[in-house]
Amino acid sequence: MYRFLLTPRWWGINLFVVLAIPFCVFMGTWQLGRFEDRVQSHEQAEKQPDPSTRAAKPLDELLPVDKVTSGRPAMATGTYGDQFLVPGRELDDRQGFYVLNLLRTEGGKALPVVRGWLPGTASGARVPAAPQGVVTVTGDLQASENIHSDGVDARGGLPEGQLGMISAAALVNLVDYDVYDAWVTLPEAEAGGTGGAMKPVPAAAPAGSGLDLKAFQNLGYTGEWFVFAGFVLFMWFRLVRREAEAVRDVALGLVPEAGPAGGPAGGEAGPEDSRPEAGPEGAGASEGEAAAQDLAGKTPETAQGS
Repeated sequence: MYRFLLTPRWWGINLFVVLAIPFCVFMGTWQLGRFEDRVQSHEQAEKQPDPSTRAAKPLDELLPVDKVTSGRPAMATGTYGDQFLVPGRELDDRQGFYVLNLLRTEGGKALPVVRGWLPGTASGARVPAAPQGVVTVTGDLQASENIHSDGVDARGGLPEGQLGMISAAALVNLVDYDVYDAWVTLPEAEAGGTGGAMKPVPAAAPAGSGLDLKAFQNLGYTGEWFVFAGFVLFMWFRLVRREAEAVRDVALGLVPEAGPAGGPAGGEAGPEDSRPEAGPEGAGASEGEAAAQDLAGKTPETAQGS
């Protein structure tokens, strides 16, 4: 009954099922592993002390920024240079902008320093001036932003002096010196009252270290892939059952087997079978046709004579 499984059509169906189910299981397992990694990272982050409470270290000792060094206090010495305003940043449920200055260090590289946050729009805003001369700043270390970071404006076209994304890639086209692939945010207002009107910007948790929406998306994708695997197996069993029932019905004679021309297997209808039966109405129609043919064969004169 199941010999149809060896036909070329079913070979293709079986091959698809054999490849699709392991692929779905693999993808579901991979997504589950991603979710477990995020859970583990979250648990490890909770066990670690608050990065901002740890002792400050020189900037170069904490680079590159990773999940361990993100948020750690970093120290750098230099002079403030170019200033940029970063619009569209929210703090305490209010819209405002960051005030960012580039600290030119002794090594020649510049460190982006977020000195604080101000409410309102960045266009035409007046901000406190940066300290003059050589200064040593201690700020919470942060990784460069990307297009997926909160508040980032990657559309471009901002007015001069404004910056949509805090990253070395965005600053390399705005300044003619090297920039660190990191930035710091000052945890307190600047001494001397220069930045007293600005609010400190709290450091953000490193990406992938918490149970955020992406973590639960991985868990949702896990379920979807396993559902796909079950659906493929269910459809295969359903198709096999339908095919087996059709073969059984033909074997029991419940369904006539299709012949070469799509008709019954007993034979084809001949020309005589296709003619209508000769009944009373059929006879009358035949006599009328004969009279019409006889009348058509006569000339007009003959027809008048008749």
